[in-house]
Amino acid sequence: MNFLKRIIDVRGWKRASKTAAIVIMAAVALLAALSWVNVSEEEMLQSASEEMQEIIRQEEASSRKYVTVTYNSFGFIKYLSFSTSGAKAVKETYIAFAGQVYPADTGFLKFIGQMVNYTYRMLGSGQNILHGVKLTILLTTLSMVIGSILSIFLALGKISKNKFISKISSAYVFFFRGTPLLIQLFVIYFSVPVIFGFSWRGLFAIGDTEAVYKGAFLAALIAFSLNAAAYCAEIVRAAIQSIDKGQGEAAKALGMTYGQTMRHIIIPQSIRRMIPPLCNEFVMMIKDVSLVFAISLMDITTISKTIMTSEGNYLVFFPALVIYLIITAIFTFLFGKIEKRLSVYE
Repeated sequence: MNFLKRIIDVRGWKRASKTAAIVIMAAVALLAALSWVNVSEEEMLQSASEEMQEIIRQEEASSRKYVTVTYNSFGFIKYLSFSTSGAKAVKETYIAFAGQVYPADTGFLKFIGQMVNYTYRMLGSGQNILHGVKLTILLTTLSMVIGSILSIFLALGKISKNKFISKISSAYVFFFRGTPLLIQLFVIYFSVPVIFGFSWRGLFAIGDTEAVYKGAFLAALIAFSLNAAAYCAEIVRAAIQSIDKGQGEAAKALGMTYGQTMRHIIIPQSIRRMIPPLCNEFVMMIKDVSLVFAISLMDITTISKTIMTSEGNYLVFFPALVIYLIITAIFTFLFGKIEKRLSVYE
């Protein structure tokens, strides 16, 4: 029965993978076709009203700047806006889709235009593409890697027979699991430098234009790594203690030391049990990293908040939600495949 079940599971997985591949290829082909037939930037510029074109001509004939032009393109859909300042401020917005240009100053098309504009700016396109996304993923990955390494020592310390080490490890886990992550970030970024008399940006070369940013990133990395270590330690501890005690006793009977037993028998088996909860912790960390907006690191949340402040439009948080959802969906899918291959649970 188990053999038949495995065959059915493999066939089902292959069918699902094939269907997903077909859907993705069809979507890519459709977007490529829409991008191919879409209008160019020059054609969109010609869509401006006569009044706006006259203002643009006046600007070209003088040294003063009258018009601000914003052009954002995702290929299959494009956004263009003209805006003037002064007593008689004028603003016109257009979107191009499927080879047609549509005014987007009112109604549903205005909403679509705002979403395209905000998403483009949030991804950092035109300056440092996917800057916010890259920061979120990089900070999450580094924090989880460092936290996972620390968690092994914490977990082993917590189950150690040495009471001092056990108490210290338990206190660490209790502290970081029992206090808010945002407060931990504040303490490390603001309070620790005051206590020890240094500044995070001062750790980098004088004259480094990105010293403030690098210092904030380092502080956030330390805070998230220490926090992740506490949560991962409980995962590692539970995985180790889930291994049958008889295996440890058998190893002891064979003359193996405690360290050899852990390295060669217990930990290799427990790793497979850690995979599902560690993957879940990674996805949770992606969302927790949004807290770096509090120290002005330019992740997805900070960029969306900056756009909201400049535009005065709270709709900017909709594309932020979608971007986070896409990121978590991708990692959830990848981790699901990893779990099926390596996890002991079926």
